[in-house]
Amino acid sequence: MAIASKQSQQISKSRIIKSTVSSQLPQYVLLTALIVRWILDLRFPTSLDVSGSDAMNLAPDYSAAYIVLHTSMDLTGHGFAFTIGRGNNLVCEAACMIADRLIGKTLAELTANMGKTWRYLVDDSQFRWIGPEKGVSHMGLSACINALWDMWARHVQKPVWKLVADMTPAEFVRCVDFRYIEDAITPEEAIALLEGVESGKSKRLADADRNVAVPAYSTQAGWLGFSDERMEKLLRGMIDEGFEKFKLKVGGNLQDDRRRCKIARDIIGPDRSLMLDANQVWGVGEAIDWMLQLKEFNPEFIEEPTSPDDILGHAAIRKALKPHGIGVATGEMCQNRIIFKQLLQAGAIDFCQIDACRLGGVNEVMAVLLMAKRFNVPIIPHSGGIGLNEYTQHLALINYLCVSGEKSLLEHISTFSEVITNPLEVRNGHFVTPRHAGYSVEFRKEAIERYSFPGGNFWNSKDGLQIREYPENLRI
Repeated sequence: MAIASKQSQQISKSRIIKSTVSSQLPQYVLLTALIVRWILDLRFPTSLDVSGSDAMNLAPDYSAAYIVLHTSMDLTGHGFAFTIGRGNNLVCEAACMIADRLIGKTLAELTANMGKTWRYLVDDSQFRWIGPEKGVSHMGLSACINALWDMWARHVQKPVWKLVADMTPAEFVRCVDFRYIEDAITPEEAIALLEGVESGKSKRLADADRNVAVPAYSTQAGWLGFSDERMEKLLRGMIDEGFEKFKLKVGGNLQDDRRRCKIARDIIGPDRSLMLDANQVWGVGEAIDWMLQLKEFNPEFIEEPTSPDDILGHAAIRKALKPHGIGVATGEMCQNRIIFKQLLQAGAIDFCQIDACRLGGVNEVMAVLLMAKRFNVPIIPHSGGIGLNEYTQHLALINYLCVSGEKSLLEHISTFSEVITNPLEVRNGHFVTPRHAGYSVEFRKEAIERYSFPGGNFWNSKDGLQIREYPENLRI
C-alpha cells in the first residue's frame, strides 16, 4: 500500500510502528518487521446530501478508522471500524494501541488458535479498564481483528467466508471466546450444532456459487432527510433492479412517518416487505404507541426502537407488538456478545442484527451467530455504512453455510461504494458472492488521498472546510 510521503505528512493520525522478528523462523510464516503501515482517519461527506440521515443521526459523515497490517513479504491485512464523523480519531488511537500487541507475532502463531488470539488482544488489563469489551476500545479491537482475518484469508488465497466455510466444526469453535456465554452455549454444544447443519452444506455452497445465497433489501430510498419525491424515485428504481424488501427511517415526526409509509406502501404494493428503523429515538412506551399508529402499513419489524442497552425494554416492546404482527430487531449498537446473550435469553428480539465492527471482529460475530442459532432467532446483519456491506456479505454467507442453514437477509447501501477496491455487487435481488481473497474492505488509494482527515484533498476544499467549521448536525 504505497502512498506519497507528502500525503503521509498531511495526515496527522497516520502511524508507522516497526519491529524486528527472529530470522530463525521459516520465511513463509514470518510477520517480519510487522508494521501498522497506516492507521488512517477516513471521513466521507455524506452530510452534504443527508445520505444516512435518521431520527437520531441527522447528518452523519460516514467514516472509517482504517488500519493496514503489513509484512516484509508484501502480505497485507486491511480492516476498519465504522463511525459517522467526530470521534473517528479516538477509534484510530485505540486501534493503534491494540495493534502494538501484534508486533513480533507470526501469522502462523496468531491464526493457530484465533480464540486465544482474540482473548490475548482483549486482555490488556490496563486498556480494558476503559471498556471492558465495549465502546471505543472494542471498536479499535474490531479494526485490528478484521485486518488479521483479511491477512489470513489473503495468505491462503480465499475470501474470508470460504476460509471459515472450509473449517471443521471444531476449528470454527476454536475461533470463539466462550467466556461469559457458556450459560447460553458451551463449546461442546456449539460443535454439535455445527455438525447438525453439515449435511446440507454442499447445496448451500452451490447457492453461493450461483450468487443466490444472500438476498438483499434496500434502505437506499429510506433516509429521513430525503424528500418525498426523491424517496419515490429511488423506490421505483430499486423495484426495477429486483429488490423485494425495503426499509424506511422513522421517529422524527409521527405525521411525516405516516405520510412516508403510505407513499412507500402504495409504491411497493401489499406483497413486498416494508421494514422500519427508529435508531433508538424512543422510550419504551413511546415506541409501542408510535408503532401502533403505523401498524396499518404492515411493517415486518421495527429496528432499534429504544436504547440498545435496554434488554427488558426490548422485551416489553416485543410483547406489546407481537399480537399485531410487528417484530423487533436490534443489534447494530450491541456492544458485545454478552448483550446479545441477554437479548436472546430474555426473548427480547425477533431478528438479530450483528454489526461487523461494533462487535470485536469476526471472532465475536461467530459467537453471536452460534447463540442466535441456539435460540432460533434469524440473523439480519446491519450494513448501513461505507464498507459495512463488503464486510457483512461474508458474515451472511458464514451464517448460511456454516451455522443456521437459513439465508440471511442483508441490507444494501451503495453510498460511496466506489471508494472500495472490490465493491459489492447486487444482481437480481441478491448479493454476488465475493470471490477475491480477503475480507473485501481495502480502500482505494485515490479515496485515501481525497478523504483522509484532516489532510485529504476534500477536507481542504470549500465544501470540506464548511463541514469542518460549521457541521450541519450542530446547527440550531
